[in-house]
Amino acid sequence: MKRYLPAVIVALVLLTGCAPHFHTIRGDGVHLYLRAPSANEVLLASSLDGYAPHPAKRNKGGVWETSVPEQREFRYFYIVDGQVFVPPCRLRERDDFGSENCVYCPDL
Repeated sequence: MKRYLPAVIVALVLLTGCAPHFHTIRGDGVHLYLRAPSANEVLLASSLDGYAPHPAKRNKGGVWETSVPEQREFRYFYIVDGQVFVPPCRLRERDDFGSENCVYCPDL
């Protein structure tokens, strides 16, 4: 299975077209992808651990990948080169600071 993983990721990127953000679910959790080819650093902050930033790994084509172990609902956003970035996502929620966060809901 591991040898097919790069091909699966490339296929997902191609199928999402120009979508800058998408996710996959695997046995070890939820994998989040952000297309940001010109970025030098991408971090993910989520409600699962009090919004502590976690580094994403740069894959081919400027797609950044990070994962969270839980497959339950959580809120999140990215920090791209020091700037908060909330990508287009299916569900959004206003936060206490007047901004928005993406909401991951495993049932959708």
